[in-house]
Amino acid sequence: MKQQIKQFIQLNLLYPLKRRQTQRKWHRQSYTGVPVVIGNAMPKSGSKLLEQILHGLTQLTPLVEYGLDSIRSITVDGRTRSQQEIEQDLMRLKPGDVVLTYLHATPVNQSYLTRPNWASYFIYRDPRDLLISHIFYAVDMNPNHAMHTYYQPLNMEERLRTAIQGIHQENLNLPDVRTRYDRHLGWLSCPQVMSIRFEQLVAERENILEKMLSHFEAAGGSLSISRSQAVQALLEAMDPKRSSTFRKGKSGGWKEYFSDKNKKLFKEVAGDLLIRLGYEVNNDW
Repeated sequence: MKQQIKQFIQLNLLYPLKRRQTQRKWHRQSYTGVPVVIGNAMPKSGSKLLEQILHGLTQLTPLVEYGLDSIRSITVDGRTRSQQEIEQDLMRLKPGDVVLTYLHATPVNQSYLTRPNWASYFIYRDPRDLLISHIFYAVDMNPNHAMHTYYQPLNMEERLRTAIQGIHQENLNLPDVRTRYDRHLGWLSCPQVMSIRFEQLVAERENILEKMLSHFEAAGGSLSISRSQAVQALLEAMDPKRSSTFRKGKSGGWKEYFSDKNKKLFKEVAGDLLIRLGYEVNNDW
């Protein structure tokens, strides 16, 4: 009930107020022509860094952060939401809205995120690093995570084995690593959605931000300052350590934790996933 009241206040009071305030700030009569901006992500793949960039973008152009925290295919407590629930959230979005999402690449979701005047981004990460991030988040950072209790008595090799092959028990459903990515791979074949590798965003920040701004402008967006100034402003907005879920955020950290058995199991379960994503050229890693 408390959560429902909170959502009602956000959507019906605070969010409309923010839209009016933003209109006045930018001296606009309406949001006509302003894109909807979507930052879509796989969980534990740099979504908070992407969110910081999108927040920075709201300082450069008449955009408003949406009334709800995020739109998800699977809730924080592990419930798979119906397509109808997700579509209702997407239908509420208005020109000028900025929202973080964790959405599977279903045909309906793709039909929304590829609309004209929607600037959509999708961030993903090396699956091996994603698994490590997932485990540390569930064990050390979120005691309410569905896998927290299950992982606690296990050693790292056992946790990784579970994360790789998944687990399906009563009230506990964790898909294997290949299934997790298969639900999102469709975004990579959507030319209207800009795909971003987390590793590139970290290593080539200015280059990726430049491309993100170009994508925003191609969807109808405009900036109040020069492109170079906008890139610098977004660089300043990026600060992973301000995220409550930030741990290390580095690439290749999986090498510290994967045993030979974990590697073998990963290859059996994931198949050619790393090759398809461009992280390896073959399975000899």
